[in-house]
Formats: sequence, C-alpha cells, structure tokens
Amino acid sequence: MKEHMVNIPKTLESNADQDIPETRQALLTGERAEFFAHDRHYVDTIFDDGESPLKHAHNVMLESSSFKWKYPLWYCRNIDAKYCTWFEMARAGVWYTDHITVENSTIEAPKNFRRCHGVALRNVDFVNAEETLWACSDVTLDNVSAHGDYLAMNCADVKADNLRLVGNYPFDGARNVEISNSRLISKDCFWNCENVTVRDSFISGEYLAWNSRNVTFENCTIESLQGLCYVDNLVLRNCRLINTTLAFEYSSVDVDVHGTIDSVFNPASGVIRADAIGELTLDPERIDPSATTVITANVTER
Repeated sequence: MKEHMVNIPKTLESNADQDIPETRQALLTGERAEFFAHDRHYVDTIFDDGESPLKHAHNVMLESSSFKWKYPLWYCRNIDAKYCTWFEMARAGVWYTDHITVENSTIEAPKNFRRCHGVALRNVDFVNAEETLWACSDVTLDNVSAHGDYLAMNCADVKADNLRLVGNYPFDGARNVEISNSRLISKDCFWNCENVTVRDSFISGEYLAWNSRNVTFENCTIESLQGLCYVDNLVLRNCRLINTTLAFEYSSVDVDVHGTIDSVFNPASGVIRADAIGELTLDPERIDPSATTVITANVTER
C-alpha cells in the first residue's frame, strides 16, 4: 500500500482544510478491509475478495478505483466516487448510505443503491440495473443509462435528465419524480406513483402509469398498449400518442394530443383533445359518458 497526504475537497463534511491520507495503487482484500475508514482518498485501488470493505466509512473520496466483491459501501456518508467500477460481484453495493456522488463510472453489479438519501449520479452506466435505486430519496440522475427491471422502486424526490432506460416496471411506487430529455423502453412504467412529471421524452411500453395520481407528460411521444389507465388527474400537454390503443380507461384526464389516438376506452372524466380518434368507447354501463368531453378536428362529443 502506498500512502501520502492530499487535501480533502471542501464538499466533504469535516477536516476540509486539513491534509488527509491517500491510498494509491493498493490491492485491499479480506472482509471489512477498510472498516470505518474516514477522511481518506483512494486512488487506483482495488477492493477484492472480501465483503463490506468500506462499511461505516465517511468522508471518503474514491478515484479510478474498483470494487470486485459484495457490499462495498454500507452505512456510509459523504462519499465521492469518480471514474470507478463496480464489477459484477460487487452486488448490493451501496445500501443505507447518505450523501453519495458517483460520476463517470460503470456499475456492472445489480441491486445497487438501496435505502440511500442524497444520491447524485452523473455520467453513470448501469450494465445490470435490476432492483437498483430502491427506496432512495433525494436522487439526481444526470446522463445515466440503465438496463434492467425494477429500477427506482419506492423512490422519492427524483430528478432525472437524459435517462436512457431499457427495463420493465421502473419507478413503481415512486413519488415526486421529474424526468426530462429521456428515453424509457419499459412495460408498466410509473405504476402506483404520485406526482410525476415527464418532459421532452420518449416512452414505449405497455400499461403505462396505472393506479397513479397527478401524472403529467409534456412534449412527449408515447407508445403504449392500454396505457394511462386508472390514473387520477392525468395531464398530457403537446404530446403524441403513436400506436397507442385502449387508452385512459377509468382515468380523469386533461389531454392535448397532436395527431391520432388509435383508440380511447372508457375514460372516467375530463377533456380529450386530438386531431382524430380511431375508435372511441364510452360505455354507459361502465362510466358516465357525459363526464368526458372529446374534441377532435371537426367534432366535439360529450
């Protein structure tokens, strides 16, 4: 292990004006190899062959370093990781950790980030995002790509820009979510959610946003089979619905769509504006047709 002193960044919690130890080009092995580490900078360091190497760490910087075994960052706080790699066996990598920033890094392992607060991810690739970002709060995703099911279940206060997701069931049970400039290829996205706003994005997947409330799409292109159903207060502004059928069942809606909606099926109430609707179903045995106003290019129906 090679060690000398460096200056800790002002962003970390304590000892901001003091020199801190730097560990460089080390191979650290064994369970809890750096247990309770604090006020330390790791550079070009490999954590391998041992669980929980940085458990209970705080005020730690990681640069160009790698995790190769399970549970590397649990019960930590004030972690700054740049140009780092979580390899496939670094599973369940960051749990119960507060105030962590990860930049320009690759995370191959699944089940990362669980019950964390204050998570900032910038320029991060999740190779296997299965069951990642569960029950986290105060989350920022900036230029993040993810492949895997059940991303961000039960998260709160999430802001994402340029999120590129391929995976089903994301954001189930999430609340206070803002997404912009993103592409989501996902079935059952935004189920059981509250207070979701998506802007300038593309979403493709079946059964979009069921059983949610206060969901808004602005300037979005959406493809969905039987999507946007069972939503309380669904708003679409300046959107396009392509290859979208059986939309809005039992939803209260304020919809402004450019182009054609292939089919609308038993909305509960509200207003639907579109250039055209291929097939409109308002079944009086299921809903009150008079509660919904439908406005197309040449016809207004109640």
